[in-house]
Amino acid sequence: VSIMEKQVLESSEERTFQYQDSLPSLPVPPLDESLSKYLDSVKPFLNQEEYQRTEDIVKKFENGLGKELHQKLLERAKTRRNWLEDWWLKVAYLDLRISTQIHCNMAGAGPFIEHCWPPKEGTQLERASVHLWHTLKYWDLLRTEKVAIERAGSTVLDMNQFRMLFCTCRIPGVTTDSIGSYFKTESEGECPSHLIVLCRGRVFAFDAIHEGNMVTPPEIFRQLTYIQKRCHSEPDGPGLAALTSNERTKWAELREYLIDLDPKNLTLLEKIQSSLFVLTLDDSSPHGTPEDYSEVTRLGITGDPTVRWGDKSYNVIFFSNGTCSAFCEHSALDAMALVTMFSHTEKKILENEGKWKGSDKVRNIPWPEELVFTVDQKIVNEIGLTKEFYYKKVSDVQLVNYAFTSFGKALIRKRKLHPDTFVQLALQLAYYKCHGRPGCCYETAMTRRFYHGRTETMRPCTVEAVEWCKSMLDPSASIYQRVQLMQKAFAKHNKMRKDSENGRGFDRHLLGLLLIAQEQGLPVPELYVDNAFTASGGGGNFILSTSLTGYTRFGGCALPMVHHGYGFFYSIRDDRIVVTCSSWKSCPETDAEVLCRTVFQCFQDMLQLTVAAQL
Repeated sequence: VSIMEKQVLESSEERTFQYQDSLPSLPVPPLDESLSKYLDSVKPFLNQEEYQRTEDIVKKFENGLGKELHQKLLERAKTRRNWLEDWWLKVAYLDLRISTQIHCNMAGAGPFIEHCWPPKEGTQLERASVHLWHTLKYWDLLRTEKVAIERAGSTVLDMNQFRMLFCTCRIPGVTTDSIGSYFKTESEGECPSHLIVLCRGRVFAFDAIHEGNMVTPPEIFRQLTYIQKRCHSEPDGPGLAALTSNERTKWAELREYLIDLDPKNLTLLEKIQSSLFVLTLDDSSPHGTPEDYSEVTRLGITGDPTVRWGDKSYNVIFFSNGTCSAFCEHSALDAMALVTMFSHTEKKILENEGKWKGSDKVRNIPWPEELVFTVDQKIVNEIGLTKEFYYKKVSDVQLVNYAFTSFGKALIRKRKLHPDTFVQLALQLAYYKCHGRPGCCYETAMTRRFYHGRTETMRPCTVEAVEWCKSMLDPSASIYQRVQLMQKAFAKHNKMRKDSENGRGFDRHLLGLLLIAQEQGLPVPELYVDNAFTASGGGGNFILSTSLTGYTRFGGCALPMVHHGYGFFYSIRDDRIVVTCSSWKSCPETDAEVLCRTVFQCFQDMLQLTVAAQL
């Protein structure tokens, strides 16, 4: 092939980030449309009188202050490709002062126990080496922009979040945090290439590139063996990583204190921040089966804080029995970019049956370097207090991760139903059964058709869903009535999803109007202090915090948004639906196990209904 032809061939291949500059800007939906959708969403939670009052408040807002704020929001949107982006980052993540490691981070179990890597002692380092190598290959694809562009149908989706998979870290600040992202594509320049390994309270680093070439699994294995041997034969380290699980201001102050103690500590912190990702060698051996991942997931999200860097966008945890989990900081990216990467690496691992089939030659590469922080008694004490606070908090988590194996996407689609809507309506019915009332619910919709788009809120607890739930619990309702109502509820949910994905949701719009008011120093509009706003989930008060994590073998979870709430996350496969459900033990009226089992029963009931109705 001539050089000329080669260039034509190469340029005809899409580059991962090539369409970023041509994506449409995030739109601002019409005010009347957003407010009427909002009114519709509060109905299930109000009686006639309360609804009347809320309607008056909304109408007043629409014709007065709201109109003015909406104009200002449109002005803002004229000068930005995404009017929400920096606001969302601050309000949803960086301004939070609670422990974000506990309340915001997400985790998910690796599905390898279902095929090439059943739990087995003595496999931890070997599997970690293979897994790391495939992840490094993905980093290389991203650097050379060879990761396939994602699309919804034929519409190109924003790929910006993929830049945050590697070399990205949240950095605590006293009043607000920031994100350090050190990733660069090859055409942009140098990118950090070192990894961090956490083991028994100690921190090690080694480079993934030696003399221009990627380290191989046998070479990674040598590095990990060196680290593990040292950690197992010497005293534990101070466990500095635990500090990342603190409340944010506290962690920021301790970080400043560490840097004042010894400027070398800053260099070490920056080495962790800029690293590709973190590998955790965890001494636990969680039990796991293809039908029950509860323990692996529980240890992934609430495991030993001294071997997780809670601020890192990606920690991969390998347990001593060769099971694994991911643990990720949420501010820089949403779960779908991670799921895409995990699915890609899983496919490669499977193709090689979980083994390394290349050369066993090990080059003479430099041994890993230990990052030894200068600490004093105050820091040692603070680490102790932090661990105590952390374990007290996470011991309150109830979490189950079960597979429903009777059917999955294939059968639901055969019934001409949308699988995601199917699960959401089953959840509405299950919550109604367990609690005797509608449960305000947050479901993530993605807005990646737009420049730097991330998410919009869908509110699955619709009037239509509640009407259907009531019919399912009413012994006098006929099959025909139930099916009619179910089809209405499906149609409403599907329209909501479509609207949200196309930038016509209302929750982010309402947030924008509130933030404009705050920026202008105006009092908080009445709409936002009205009881209906909170009762329907507004202001982060959703009882059910939910998300579909896609149609692959990878699931994930986060903890509930509110004390009397649930986290409910699910992945839908052809033959099964895998659910992770969490709640707080200290709340007497919630029970993650019961809700999850009830949802599984509702899956069966819904299928029976469609069979009876011959859908």
